[in-house]
Amino acid sequence: VRMSRLRKTIAQRLKDSQNTAAILSTFNEIDMSRVIALRAKYRDPFQEKHGVKLGFMSFFLKAVISALKEVPSVNAEMEADDIIYKKYYDIGVAVGTEQGLVVPVVRNADQMTFSDIEKEIVSLATKAREGKLAMSDLTGGTFSITNGGVYGSLLSTPIINPPQTGIIGLHSTQERPVAINGKIEIRPM
Repeated sequence: VRMSRLRKTIAQRLKDSQNTAAILSTFNEIDMSRVIALRAKYRDPFQEKHGVKLGFMSFFLKAVISALKEVPSVNAEMEADDIIYKKYYDIGVAVGTEQGLVVPVVRNADQMTFSDIEKEIVSLATKAREGKLAMSDLTGGTFSITNGGVYGSLLSTPIINPPQTGIIGLHSTQERPVAINGKIEIRPM
């Protein structure tokens, strides 16, 4: 099956990234108990008020922006001999479609509320699945988030989308025993 021009461009850019970037992967776990509890508490009132579901991605997007503000070099790109530090947060959010993975960009995400983020993700995902994304929807991101957990993945090494300098891969939440204050507890990790 012949690739579309968009699919071919995406594939080539990601392969170029693998071939030229100094890629380092680190794996960390987080206890999702508090996020799961917050989401459960506000899920129904949020949807009633805003007309959109409260997903995990808005929590993750807000956390990523906080981290990027603390470590500005990750919200930057290299150009020749210069590092260009971005003062804005246009975050790519990976979306799976029948044609493959695409990464539309949530613009000015730092200025958005949780409901704004959720609505924009739904809008971009709908456009992606209907094949209606424009090139402008896919370019200009300063950092990306991908969620292999929706496919059951526990770990992965996502590919950086150039000229970005980083990407975070989120994965399945699984209950497992962890040590909390000297006691073993089951937590969603």
